[in-house]
Amino acid sequence: MNPRYDVAILGSGVVAHTLALLLARERLRVALLRQPAPPAAGPDIRAYALNQAAVSLLSDLRVWPEAPAVTPVRQMWVCEPDAERPGALNLLAPTAQQPLAWIVDVPALEQRLAQALPFQSGIDLVSSAPPAELTVICEGKHSRTRAQFGIEYEVEPYAHTAVAARLRCARAHEGVARQWFQHGEVLALLPMDGPEGKLVALVWSVPHERAAELLGLAAPAFAAAVAQACDHALGAMSTEGTPAGWPLQLSRARHWVRPGLALAGDAAHAMHPLAGQGLNMGLGDVAELGRVLREREYWRSPGDWRLLRRYERARRADFERMATLTDGLYSLFGHGDDRVGALRRWGLRRFDGLTPLKHHAIRLAMGGPEADAPCAPFAAPATAAFAASATASGQPPAAPSAAA
Repeated sequence: MNPRYDVAILGSGVVAHTLALLLARERLRVALLRQPAPPAAGPDIRAYALNQAAVSLLSDLRVWPEAPAVTPVRQMWVCEPDAERPGALNLLAPTAQQPLAWIVDVPALEQRLAQALPFQSGIDLVSSAPPAELTVICEGKHSRTRAQFGIEYEVEPYAHTAVAARLRCARAHEGVARQWFQHGEVLALLPMDGPEGKLVALVWSVPHERAAELLGLAAPAFAAAVAQACDHALGAMSTEGTPAGWPLQLSRARHWVRPGLALAGDAAHAMHPLAGQGLNMGLGDVAELGRVLREREYWRSPGDWRLLRRYERARRADFERMATLTDGLYSLFGHGDDRVGALRRWGLRRFDGLTPLKHHAIRLAMGGPEADAPCAPFAAPATAAFAASATASGQPPAAPSAAA
């Protein structure tokens, strides 16, 4: 006879494991179906930017990795180069103890989660999906179970591929997250390996044909192409691991909940990575679903459809706001027209004197009280693009001091 579970969670990633730990702590009996991951072609090069809300959730569950697997972002710098009048933006963390965001090494985070699961009572690791009051699908964008339930997944493909890599640099990044918008491409270098590290995570949004060319380069040529694209901001570069790429899309499930069923993470939604919001949104799903189940009326089961609709309404509203922002930014900064570029650069410089707006943007980027809880929008590059100080030189400013 199968045991009866309150919640069955399908998935093997950060969202699924975090949800299992959170719900088990709420004294729900959880079955976690961990599906085998496809064989990796090489070392895992993934890295994510997390806001304070996500960090607080993971820290509360005691799975937040230690340095150097996590790196505080002390400064965010965004630039659109131009020979005559470049536009650049700069955001500084209020203090060294209050970073704008954190860059986390995904394999290290997944390891901490995997180590915690066996020690959390109330979680059973199972090999097939058991009967449960509520089944939560956290299988990612290509979820088979979602398709088996007949839930439509609407996909709007972008004309870009995201190229990801890790690069060892000649100069230390000093905790600065850098981003360039140029010729319709978006290149981001995220600091890793601790505050004084020389390792960065690359996310480069380029047209599909350009991505194929980059991924076909030998390692030295690939590193040289990145260094040239960012104007050698961190000196000479060399790759660590094998670069990878994936086509970008804006997608959402038609329905996020049904009686006894809920979607979370990429199984429910996905967006362009230029706002650094993907995992923040997924962990926001975890926090909200946990809150809804914790505060449910005593007579409602975890799979009650009206209960789950509370979760869907809250999370869909957050996703639609952020999806609209990122899609608009993609359209704005992905436009290669010179006249549009001149207008963008003027707008970046124009924010130089808007100090109150800059402070508001910093609070939003950090997930402060004015942002939407429980998943305050991170969107660091996006926030910076609309509300940061302009620098006239177009060169990355010096890293802030510890007291900045």
